[in-house]
Amino acid sequence: MNFKQKSALALAGIALTASNLVAAQTTLLNVSYDVAREFYKDINAAFSASYRKSAGKDIKIDQSHGGSSAQARAVADGLDADVVTMNTTTDVDFLATSGVVAKDWRSKFPNSAAPTSSTMLFLVRNNNPKNIKDWDDLIKPGVQVVVVNPKTGGNGRMAYLAAWGQVRKKGGTDAQAAEFVGKLYKNVPVLAKGGRDATNIFLQRNLGDVLITFESEVVSVDREFGTGKVDAIHPSSSIVAENPVAIVERTVAKKGTADAAKAYLNFLYSDEGQEIAAQHAIRPSNPAILKKYASTFKPIQLFKVEDYFGSLAEAQKVHFNDGGQFDKLYTVR
Repeated sequence: MNFKQKSALALAGIALTASNLVAAQTTLLNVSYDVAREFYKDINAAFSASYRKSAGKDIKIDQSHGGSSAQARAVADGLDADVVTMNTTTDVDFLATSGVVAKDWRSKFPNSAAPTSSTMLFLVRNNNPKNIKDWDDLIKPGVQVVVVNPKTGGNGRMAYLAAWGQVRKKGGTDAQAAEFVGKLYKNVPVLAKGGRDATNIFLQRNLGDVLITFESEVVSVDREFGTGKVDAIHPSSSIVAENPVAIVERTVAKKGTADAAKAYLNFLYSDEGQEIAAQHAIRPSNPAILKKYASTFKPIQLFKVEDYFGSLAEAQKVHFNDGGQFDKLYTVR
């Protein structure tokens, strides 16, 4: 065998080894909600490094983001997610009813499978030209509100429930809450498909005076559009929006990725994962880390879905299913 033949065989062997390593590398797909892109980019990098150190293996995490309900439907229709990381429990419950995730998914991880949470606040244009301070300012004449369609995204559902619940928290009745929410949606010029779409409508299309969105979107806006574009307004009260997670049993059984998927979701509860959440203005479930970032998470009176709606599943039936309260209050423009 001459030198050229030996060199060719050696190169072929290197290429084969490289291809085997690529094939052997575990890849997970995290299907998530719209405004969590940047958070999971940082989580994925940190987890990959941690997994390489602890398991001695490389792992790659692919991301898919969109309106949470649309994402859940895509997974139900066959998108091979290994894990789902959503912003409302109803989207995970939807997958549980079709057998895609475990029916007892809440018991699979701590804190009812919600490693983090958020709340809804207002983003206004720099220096707050409309002087928006609280919920009542959103129903004033001439104020345009940008919000996500509650039928397509958890961001929109939580905004709607926050608007309704804050009336109840002040002692109002459901009838008064319905009247308030009806006035609010009369000030909505267009419904966004998801949280990031809402941000783009507000900042790229320059539509609206106020954006109702998750607390974490403040950090994303500053990073993507530059600081000083918006001011964050914390209303007097708002809702706790849990961020539930689950393993997609259908996919991990097919791919053999159950252990890696579990390690990935457990990482969200680690001190490192909780720190990354706080840095993205996503509320960690670890009380010590939440306290450490007290300057990020301003004082606000929080209420839970259960306080006024029974459960998210019940709220879905009453408010967001076809013919529900939302359809009665909002006329598509």
